[in-house]
Amino acid sequence: MVADYPAMIAQVNQVEPVPRRIRGFIGDTVIMDSTRALYVWEWANYPQYYFPLDDVRMDLLVDEDQVQHTRRGPVRRHGIRVGDVHREGVARLLGDSSVAGLTGTVRFEWSGLDRWFEEDEEVFLHPRNPYVRVDALRSTRTVRVELDGAVLAESGSPVLVFETGLPTRYYLPRTEVRFARLRHTDTVTVCPYKGFTSDYWSVVLGETVHQDLAWSYNFPAGALLPIAGLVAFYNEKVDIVLDGVALERPKTHLIR
Repeated sequence: MVADYPAMIAQVNQVEPVPRRIRGFIGDTVIMDSTRALYVWEWANYPQYYFPLDDVRMDLLVDEDQVQHTRRGPVRRHGIRVGDVHREGVARLLGDSSVAGLTGTVRFEWSGLDRWFEEDEEVFLHPRNPYVRVDALRSTRTVRVELDGAVLAESGSPVLVFETGLPTRYYLPRTEVRFARLRHTDTVTVCPYKGFTSDYWSVVLGETVHQDLAWSYNFPAGALLPIAGLVAFYNEKVDIVLDGVALERPKTHLIR
């Protein structure tokens, strides 16, 4: 099946300048502060940040005397020590690289730091891809969500979210969702472009529970405000009928 949404365009090992100030923290300690970071695509979906050594608190890095070989060249593994906090293996110093511009840079594991900022806005999960566009557009198209023949939601006033590399997501008003067939769960997920989910629901049909098929953002990032409080379902696991036409389920992505 040919996808009906645009694919990612960056190539593995592609390098581009980051025009934003990037900072990372452990507690209140700044680990790096850079306006010269680089985007490096280690895989096609999103990049990582690589930082010049001069923009990194090298005095906080602990050499672990381990060398790993990557497609960008050999990296020397480092931990980070801030006061009583010691995080092992979260920094990788790239010495000589076959990729232009990467010699003498450091790449940090995202989870190794407590907080990341682009300018003064906190970023979650991973760097935002500069080639990804995410638009939330109000619509008057009719969207019906079904599973095993049961209607879960139907609306003529959805908000459609178009995100590069992902199938269209259909966000529906809560007044048009059949909550009698949903069961609230404690699941929370995070998206670099939307923020943290506020709610998740499983679908219950008879004795069968379909885990975590719907979600909502009560306080999405500014650009996605039209979806605030609305409910979306994973296209990959439910049936979407758009203006009376049943859509094929996309290949599994399971990303909100």
